[in-house]
Amino acid sequence: MLDEKTLFKEAENAIKWIKEYVQKTGAKGVVVGNSGGKDSATVIAMSVKALGKENVLTVSMPCNSIKEDLEDAKLVSKTFEVQFLEVDLTKTYNELELKLNTSLDELGKKLVNESKVNIKPRLRMTTLYGIAQSLGYLVIGTGNLCETIVGYTTKWGDSGYDFNPIANFTVEEVLKIGEYLKVPEKVIKKAPNDGLGGKTDEEKMGVTYSQIAEYIETGKTDETAMKIIDRLNKVSSHKRNKIPIYEFNRTKFLK
Repeated sequence: MLDEKTLFKEAENAIKWIKEYVQKTGAKGVVVGNSGGKDSATVIAMSVKALGKENVLTVSMPCNSIKEDLEDAKLVSKTFEVQFLEVDLTKTYNELELKLNTSLDELGKKLVNESKVNIKPRLRMTTLYGIAQSLGYLVIGTGNLCETIVGYTTKWGDSGYDFNPIANFTVEEVLKIGEYLKVPEKVIKKAPNDGLGGKTDEEKMGVTYSQIAEYIETGKTDETAMKIIDRLNKVSSHKRNKIPIYEFNRTKFLK
């Protein structure tokens, strides 16, 4: 982890970058998916410092979710005095799952569990963009470096956003930045989870965030964890790479 002096300097640089980026695009503000977790809370705090509380809109999107997460999301919004919207996606998701399973029945198939889990963050991102475009805002990302390295993101879901100020900070660094910006202690100390699968992030991945961070920073960690991280990194490369497209020389068509 970066030493505190360097880390907090980079956090302030990231806050300045938020302000400059929003101004450059001509947007009026940012929309943040407020999960009640440390990442979104830290991004909310950074956004408020960069843009002012009146230009930050937080949106909580329960989807068969844990009640405590909604309470924590409200706590974060109240702490930073930003506007809070709740858009309950439970009914929307349930109806979509039913329709998809009905269609898949014709193929003798059912939605697999991983597909069900990934539909939810995609619905959430659709919601955020629907709101952001209506207000002239940008959607700001809340994913950290550790999640990106192992692919603990949903393509076109939480990995879809206009820009992201914490993408190069590890989980431990995000926590420190959150403390620095006065994110509520309850949120900082809560075990990271996506609120969708009933398990913590680390239980789902099979490794700890500290092991991922150690591997990123030193090139080594617990041997078993290294194997898991390497495997997750390999199978998730498509989430980090540019989308492949077929290319050919079009100049002869453009003369």
